[in-house]
Amino acid sequence: MTNDASDYPEDSFDNMKLFAARHAMTFPYVLDEAQEVGRAYGAVCTPDFFGFNANLELAYRGRLDASGRVSDPSAARELYDAMVEIARTGRGPAVQKPSVGCSIKWRKE
Repeated sequence: MTNDASDYPEDSFDNMKLFAARHAMTFPYVLDEAQEVGRAYGAVCTPDFFGFNANLELAYRGRLDASGRVSDPSAARELYDAMVEIARTGRGPAVQKPSVGCSIKWRKE
């Protein structure tokens, strides 16, 4: 998470832990407090998904699924399907659709 939590306290690590617990998320959560990772990868919104192959090459940059901003349990699972393909072939899908979300709250310099 790259957002500047000092200006946007709703995105603080403590609030994100509460959000994860509320939604039964059990995967690791990474805080990019210095915003270096987000800038290095050119992240533009939250969420913005990056999937890497076994050689740590970027193979997927796109959205979670086809539901957009409205939850749709039947939407195509684009991130999951891409990661399965990457695990199988080392390459991501030829067609990748960009993430949809809120803009990243960059720290004022």
